[in-house]
Amino acid sequence: MNKASRAPLGTLRPGRISKTRHVPSNIERPEYMFHDGPEVVTASDVKSPEVVERIRTAGKIAADALALAGEAVAPGVTTDELDAIAHEYITSQGAYPSCLGYMGFRKSVCTSINEVICHGIPDDRPLEEGDIVNIDVTAYKNGVHGDTCAMYLVGEVDEESRLLVERTEKAMLRGIKAIKPGREINVIGKVISAYAKRFDYGVIEDYTGHGVGEAFHSGLIIPHYDAAPGYSQVMEVGMVFTVEPMLTMGTIEWEQWDDGWTVVTADRGRTAQFEHTVVVTDDGAQILTLP
Repeated sequence: MNKASRAPLGTLRPGRISKTRHVPSNIERPEYMFHDGPEVVTASDVKSPEVVERIRTAGKIAADALALAGEAVAPGVTTDELDAIAHEYITSQGAYPSCLGYMGFRKSVCTSINEVICHGIPDDRPLEEGDIVNIDVTAYKNGVHGDTCAMYLVGEVDEESRLLVERTEKAMLRGIKAIKPGREINVIGKVISAYAKRFDYGVIEDYTGHGVGEAFHSGLIIPHYDAAPGYSQVMEVGMVFTVEPMLTMGTIEWEQWDDGWTVVTADRGRTAQFEHTVVVTDDGAQILTLP
């Protein structure tokens, strides 16, 4: 592989974070906005058809906001500008951007560039030719959250990075295809990790999928690595959760910036992530975060 097709190692540094964006007072806030610490929502991970439809509505808002922000990705655009696009769309739909204020997070979406695994904070750094960026969007409406994310290429991107992005999306879709009632949750991670190993990618283990709905993150954990015989809970019709694998070109070891959020690969190798919220159906799974 020639040098031009190789992914560079990361050199990201924190940028400046703008002021908190306004959310109209008439928009319903999630419960964690009214107290310190983590969520205190208790709800079954198996949802009624009515709750599933509410999650689908929130999920579509998140997906549409993601698509709008993704269309704006280009060299010279800042991640703060992407945050503004998603924020304005979500609030225009009468929904709340779930990330804003969650455990003290200061922005409405997460933007994770190159070596950032997850939880990157939008700031004033302009995107650069050859970057890859993940935009993670969650919307809260009618008492439930819909959670999704995708990768975007910034201008001309090296072949290694392009393939990592393409294959990470395929890994997510393969994981979703493995969902069926009666199967153990660990089947999802088995399928994803088997596919990732074909390309010598690492699969992040410390950040996982999760139950979602009335809670942004319920206690249900969906690992993307082969965790068998652990995580043997059986999937049931109506269960709602995210599938969101994070694949790396190198190590799965990570470090966190002093901001308490931004997680980067320890070797500064590039990483990619895709995410959908899904519901388990009689014969498989249905994606709830489609535009």
